[in-house]
Amino acid sequence: MADDDQNDAATDAPAAGAAAAPAQPVSRVLAQYVRDLSFENILAQKGANPDTTPEIKVQVNLDARKRKVENQYEVITKLNITSTAKGSGEALFVCELEYAGIFHIENVPEDQMHPYLLIECPRITFPFVRRVVSDVTRDGGFPPLNLETIDFMALYRQELARRVEQQKAEQKEVPVQ
Repeated sequence: MADDDQNDAATDAPAAGAAAAPAQPVSRVLAQYVRDLSFENILAQKGANPDTTPEIKVQVNLDARKRKVENQYEVITKLNITSTAKGSGEALFVCELEYAGIFHIENVPEDQMHPYLLIECPRITFPFVRRVVSDVTRDGGFPPLNLETIDFMALYRQELARRVEQQKAEQKEVPVQ
């Protein structure tokens, strides 16, 4: 009988340790959708030469907000894509896309929620953003544009650095009295 009591104590110890460990983050995509989409085929409107070599510029902005429902967040990836002819600089097309995802997120510490929303969530929806852009450019009369993978971690760090520089500049502008 004494051995059984020791075995019970040994099996209870890991359970007590597991209860003390922080809970693992939980994230689910509840919905994703095109919030806004605009594609303008300038080349066709102007009747320009379709054999020009394009130069593509992609601007990415991210936005995240808490929803009224507990543990739900909306994360929006905003793309502004412009294609111009190399050499002449004439616009070929402009594509603007806002793609949103609704996420249910639990067990992420408050101080880590902002980077989680602006790095991990866009990373999850990016393959769908890529597909929408590819389909829209193809349907708009151009070869499908396959976006390169976006490094959301680097974007996040760049934005933090930009904000720090902006704060430093604002502090220098304030006159000391």
